[in-house]
Amino acid sequence: MGYAQLVIGPAGSGKSTYCSSLHQHCEAIGRSIHIVNLDPAAENFDYPVAMDIRELISLDDVMEELGLGPNGGLIYCMEHLEENLDDWLTEELDNYLDDDYLVFDCPGQIELFSHVPVLRNFVEHLKRKNFNVCAVYLLDSQFITDVTKFISGCMASLSAMVQLELPHINILSKMDLVTNKRDIDNYLDPEPHILLSELNEKMAPRFKKLNKSLIELVDEYSMVSFIPLDLRKESSIQYVLAQIDNCIQYGEDAEVKVRDFDPEDEDD
Repeated sequence: MGYAQLVIGPAGSGKSTYCSSLHQHCEAIGRSIHIVNLDPAAENFDYPVAMDIRELISLDDVMEELGLGPNGGLIYCMEHLEENLDDWLTEELDNYLDDDYLVFDCPGQIELFSHVPVLRNFVEHLKRKNFNVCAVYLLDSQFITDVTKFISGCMASLSAMVQLELPHINILSKMDLVTNKRDIDNYLDPEPHILLSELNEKMAPRFKKLNKSLIELVDEYSMVSFIPLDLRKESSIQYVLAQIDNCIQYGEDAEVKVRDFDPEDEDD
């Protein structure tokens, strides 16, 4: 069985930086992971690229040959990937062993993980190839400055959660850039009734029923739980990785194998 992280989130949320830091952390502790680039517009990487969608198709070529803009071109590239799941992707995945750990660095266009079915079909293909997959949703911590932005971020994350139907970890990225961490702490694990009170203060009275429904939705799907990530701290990266590993049951099979092959007691 293989293991995979699908790293998603809005453009500029720090996905590639997260992948780079994760690779450095795993390299330092002697753990093997493979980073896969799924962004056809990517140019430079701070990590070794194990697989690269640009070997299949690139955004620059699509824009030049078809006259599409950046967003339309990117959707075209990802749909081309979807059409080649059984060919290009399967051939690439065959290069890895059953217990390999892959991290997919995805594009930042929000429609890819909110309503366009490309990534959902990509995930289903990975599952058919016997991969345990976890969605890792990154949200820029500097975006969470008040309750309205927090709810907006939750709704975007919830959209990805419903669309992909995967175990889901929410990460507040760029915590090292936050100047007043007290503002962020208020939204790491807030009480629903406090959120509702703050939201009602921000919005006009006619939105009270809508506000109540939004808070109930966020609470019902446990979307008020974010893990802060400070890339300056190895302990922070280690904690995030441990949460993801737990979601995809990484390491559990290895423990079973060790127990299965324990040498017999000398008394036997």
